[in-house]
Amino acid sequence: MTAIKKLGTFKKVDIKEIWPMEDKNFTPWLFQNENMALLSEALGLELEAQQQEASVGTFKLDVLASEVGQDHSVAIENQFGPTDHRHLGQLITYVAGYDAKVVVWIAERFREEHRAALDTLNNTGTDTKFFGVRIEAWTIDDSLPAPRFDVVAAPNIWVKKARTPRGNQYMGFFQPLVDTLRNDHNFTIRTNATGNSAESFSASHPGLSYKSSFIAPRGSRHRVELFIERGDKALNEETFDKLRTQRQDIEFALDKSHTWDWQQTTEGRACRIAIVGEGGIDDENKHDDIRKWMIDHLLKFKEVFDPRLAELAEQGILDRR
Repeated sequence: MTAIKKLGTFKKVDIKEIWPMEDKNFTPWLFQNENMALLSEALGLELEAQQQEASVGTFKLDVLASEVGQDHSVAIENQFGPTDHRHLGQLITYVAGYDAKVVVWIAERFREEHRAALDTLNNTGTDTKFFGVRIEAWTIDDSLPAPRFDVVAAPNIWVKKARTPRGNQYMGFFQPLVDTLRNDHNFTIRTNATGNSAESFSASHPGLSYKSSFIAPRGSRHRVELFIERGDKALNEETFDKLRTQRQDIEFALDKSHTWDWQQTTEGRACRIAIVGEGGIDDENKHDDIRKWMIDHLLKFKEVFDPRLAELAEQGILDRR
């Protein structure tokens, strides 16, 4: 009989030993990219922090964030101790104030009536997703304490995805792509496709994402791209121009056999560096080949662009907001 190795013992830590105050310690900690990533992983979403203490009338939202590739706000409200009616009311205010499509209530303890209230809100047919998340900290024997986000209330994603036939078609195509990127390549922490014609994935720097999509006319072509939308036209163009100086090397490293689109938009703010293939969402007999093409090129984009983006970050270019 094989001897069992000695195992450690979990011990729960009072979160106030780590973050003495919610507003002065925990919220600034959560706002940091590496810690927002922990919350993102728990939720199965890719979030980027945008602003601390964002004003909504006389209230202040703890963290205003965004979801990668989605044109909507994410409202995050933190609370130490048990949940209360005041914070629940504030959440509704933040939904209206920022047109938030994702609301995250982080608390030390959730009263059953408040968890049930979030479930009810998730079942009203609204486009807004409500999450209740318990913040905990644990040690193993004498280890350093580790934070843990425990999701206690969440929308039923599949029920919320009731869509048009076209939306269901996109969902059927992209869900296996998301699953493969997450399970086989550790490319994303996303768990669900959106049911839209495009799916976006974090490029590890705010305002930058890798995207796969079907494009006009009528979704008859497909595309993989680095999408640059940093909230300011000048910042987008600076990033784009820095990468364009390496255009020949980038295209050679990625794929010279397809059409490239280096698009520095004039009407909008965003820029894109994209590769385009023929074949659309209605070419169902080609779906497996198109999906494989998208996955292969998303992985290649990450391999080629990640080191270049890291260089721009070291130069301070990607820190400008």
